[in-house]
Amino acid sequence: MKTSFINKDTIVALATPQGIGAIGVIRVSGPDAITICNKIFATKSLKKIDLDKKPSHTVHFGVMRDDDIIIDEVLLTLFKAPKSFTAENSVEISCHGSAFIQQQIIQLIVKSGARMAQHGEFTLRAFLNGKMDLSQAEAVADLISSNSASSHQIAMQQMRGGFSNKIKLLRQNLIDFASLIELELDFSEEDVEFADRKDLKSLILSIQRIVQRLIDSFEVGNVIKKGIPVAIVGKPNAGKSTLLNVLLEEDRAIVSEIPGTTRDVIEDEIIIDGVLFRFIDTAGIRDTTDIIESIGVSKTFEQIKLSSIVIYLFDAHEITPTELHAIVNELTPHLNQSNLLLVANKIDKEDIEYTKREFKDFPEMLFISAKERTNIDYLKQQLVTLFDNRTVNVTETIVTNARHAEALRHTNVSLLRVLEGLNNNVTGDFLAMDIRQALHYLGTITGEISSDDLLSNIFSRFCIGK
Repeated sequence: MKTSFINKDTIVALATPQGIGAIGVIRVSGPDAITICNKIFATKSLKKIDLDKKPSHTVHFGVMRDDDIIIDEVLLTLFKAPKSFTAENSVEISCHGSAFIQQQIIQLIVKSGARMAQHGEFTLRAFLNGKMDLSQAEAVADLISSNSASSHQIAMQQMRGGFSNKIKLLRQNLIDFASLIELELDFSEEDVEFADRKDLKSLILSIQRIVQRLIDSFEVGNVIKKGIPVAIVGKPNAGKSTLLNVLLEEDRAIVSEIPGTTRDVIEDEIIIDGVLFRFIDTAGIRDTTDIIESIGVSKTFEQIKLSSIVIYLFDAHEITPTELHAIVNELTPHLNQSNLLLVANKIDKEDIEYTKREFKDFPEMLFISAKERTNIDYLKQQLVTLFDNRTVNVTETIVTNARHAEALRHTNVSLLRVLEGLNNNVTGDFLAMDIRQALHYLGTITGEISSDDLLSNIFSRFCIGK
């Protein structure tokens, strides 16, 4: 790996969000972090403190000062290398949340010998200094952006090494066998085999199954990370916008008795039982001569294909079982493996018992009143159940990163080539070439194989201060 990213200077940045708050945290890291803070930190009585002599992981109360000018009273936390996030000397300064105070302290630290950190530079240094591998570093960004219990749980598992440990084990198994293949090449004139081909085939098949399972998990991981897309579809005036507003507990969509009010998709998110759902209210499905409305109907069918769950909402008193069967048959080709949830609305209008008997052929149908909020909690429970049935346990290894998924796909292609070579009794040099390719792609996931361009692309997406 190139080492142009390894810097010996000291960096500083605000680690908490911009804006006014109770406190802000300023992070300093690098060989001179403690020395720089020694220059500008003192006790409340302005007595100097020799931070170099203080033990790591200690907190000190005092003031940040520019000569005789006191900027703020702060708490200074000391981390000495290598026992810090970056494995360097690090200092975290908790000051008051005034943006002016924060900038004054940062400018003072820069004037004393540090420079402003770049996006993700603290985490980059943690990676370069061996505190974490690349997949764990990327999980830091996922953890920061996690907005539900499920996405948080996956990010924590990956940051703690669950995913990378599995990749390293797969890679080590391949390395062990590849070394025997490479040894055969050194004795090619003797025509000997050190690697048993049957054992190699069993190993490749085992690894390939694991890799394929990880690839398959990406679809689940991606929707957990970004939110489970749920399309609310149905005829005009079925109550789709009312249902969206009730689910979100705010007036997000226009509600009107006039058919065709919703002409574009309306989207918003809520968390139900720790799972992020992304609800999409769509234009009513009907034949129309209105050009704008017809575009909205086309977008509705696009959303059906993209959604994990499709709620088909209809007026319980305006449709017959025969018509509903026809609608389900019409929707089915567009579902793309989505779960279809049939929801009968407006049960508040009349006695619903007769209607329930009418739809006895649809035992999983839900009966609600969006207007009166009847059975809305039960609908939410059903959504969570559909999500749980569709996914693997989040305690298992799940891929949420598109870069990792792509590397695994390339790994899989290389492994399939190894299997093909074994079936065709190709020579060891060709097997070794494909095994090296698989090792390369697995190595790019954890950062055992990386480039400056790759690192720049990954860490430029981090916030400054992380």
